[in-house]
Order: sequence, then structure tokens, then C-alpha cells
Amino acid sequence: MASMDIFNSDAFHTVSLTTALEKIPYKPQFLNELNIFEPVPTNTRSIAIEKRDGFMQLIPTSQIGAPPTQLQDDKRDIRNFSTRRWAKSFTLYAEQINGIRQFGTETELMQVQAEAARRLSRLKDDFDLTAEYARLGALQGKWLDSDGSVLIDWFAEWGITPNTDVAFAFSSSSINVNDLCKKIARGMARAAKGGFTSSTSVHALVGDSFFDALVKHPSVELTYQNWQAAEGLRATQATVFDAFYFGGIYFHNYRGTDDKSTVAIGDNAAVFFPVGVRDLFQTAYGPAEFDPWINTFGQEQYALTIPDRDRNAWTKFEIYSYPLFICSRPEVLYTGTAS
Repeated sequence: MASMDIFNSDAFHTVSLTTALEKIPYKPQFLNELNIFEPVPTNTRSIAIEKRDGFMQLIPTSQIGAPPTQLQDDKRDIRNFSTRRWAKSFTLYAEQINGIRQFGTETELMQVQAEAARRLSRLKDDFDLTAEYARLGALQGKWLDSDGSVLIDWFAEWGITPNTDVAFAFSSSSINVNDLCKKIARGMARAAKGGFTSSTSVHALVGDSFFDALVKHPSVELTYQNWQAAEGLRATQATVFDAFYFGGIYFHNYRGTDDKSTVAIGDNAAVFFPVGVRDLFQTAYGPAEFDPWINTFGQEQYALTIPDRDRNAWTKFEIYSYPLFICSRPEVLYTGTAS
């Protein structure tokens, strides 16, 4: 019969547990699958971020023998930001494993491992959901805490005024949706300067009502019908409600949490962002505050066990993460509203 001594085995040591945590199947999340947030492991929880405004200049003609025009240095701004701490735990009590016995080819250790893994998987789902929420905020130039409070406003940090919200008056049949899309894409490209390359694409996460109004608009409807008829073009169908390319923009009907509030896009809202702009979105990971991870490069998540040393009545499992979700160029971001 299993006892609390089972948690003294190598399978439940902190390093082994953290490695096992990384093997838990990842719950699919659209923003994670877009792969636009570059992971940046660091060995400190204080991160220096440099914003450099590079620009190009025309070179004036000059007389032979005249001194060349001096290259002007880029404007640079370096700020320090700190990673934040996410932590959550559960407790496995002795009475909860009291009835576990060896069964068939499964040892008691294997069965307790399975129960611990099941609960760890639930914790990991919460961490993954929180990361998706943070990424969604970063696409809007902010890092938000779980209660909606602003941890970092990247517009304010860099002294940038957010772009004016673009009105999509779908109720009017006379508006040219393609022109609105081109306006956003061109403004984004100009703001990104040299960061916008031939491989860069523009994407939008939109709410249900926005998407429905978009594809039903007279200037869009025929294109959407042709898009639907073409097989194999909508590769993201499995992770979003629907997707559609129009006016140089990939529109994704974003599916957040089923309550449409915890992680969600407003029904009539749209968030526009580029994919393929170098270093635009990053996630820095600081090291854990415990041995054996002090002064090591950060990992996405850490797991450890805390035994009840007084009564041996329980073992606590804890997961920690020390992320910083970065938007280095919020001036390229746009929002829209359907009406």
C-alpha cells in the first residue's frame, strides 16, 4: 500500500519533477501556435530592454576633397524591467493515496505518479491560460494582471501615443473595407520601418460579431465565398472558429475561453498586429528563487515538492514561472471596432 515515503523517490525530486512537467501534453492555444513570442531565457529577473530608432537619410552630393557627411547615431533608450512571479500549488494528502495498491504491471509508485501528473496537468493548464491572456494583452501593447490591472503599458513606457481606433462601419454598404485594410497594413509597415520585410504578414484577431459582419459585407462577401470554396487554404481551422484573408490581412475569428470574458476579444473588436517583425514580441524567463536554479538561465515553468516534515501527512506540489511579456514596438499595433 502506498505511503507518503513514496515522495522520497527520485521521481519526485525537484529536477525530475520539472522535467516531467515539460512532458505534459500542451493544451492548444492559438497565440502560442502563431509562434510570434520569442523566448528569451535570462539568468536574472531584471531585464534591460533597448529601444533603438534607426533611420535612413539621403546623402547629399559634395565636392571632391570635402569632408564626408557624418553618420548620425541612432536614438537609443534603455530601460530596466523585472520579470513577474506566477505561482500555484495543490496538496496531496496521505489519506488520498492510502488506498492505492499495486495493480497488474502498475506499481504503487506508478499510480501515485499518475495521480500527481493529473493534478500537475490541471495546474499547467492554468499557467498556459494565463500566458495566453498575457500574450493577448501584449498584442494590444500592455501586460495585464489576471484582474485586468496594468502591469506594464508599453505605449506609456516608450512615450508613444496609441494609433487611433479604426472604425469599420459594416452597417453601411458604401464603405470600402479593402481600403480600410490597406490603410492599416501600410501604416503598420511604415511604423515598423526596416522591421517590415517581404516575409512579414498582417494578422487580426476579431470577435464573433466583427467577423460575421466582415464576411457579410457587400464588398467582402463574394471573396469570402470563394475562399470557403477553396480547400486546404485555411490551415488554422483547428485552433480558431474561422480564418479569412482579405485586403492584405489574415482575419482570425478568435476563440478564447468559453465564458467569452476571461481570455477573449470583444464581440465587435479587432486587434491588428504583424507577424515576422524581428524582436517585436518576446517572453523573457527569469530563474526560480530556489536551489538548484539560482543563477541559471530561466525556464518557462518550475515544479517542486514541499513535504510535511512534522507529521508526514501531506506533500505539496508547486509550480512557478517568472515571465516578462514584451512588446518592443507598440507603434505598429492597431485596433478596430465594428459598427
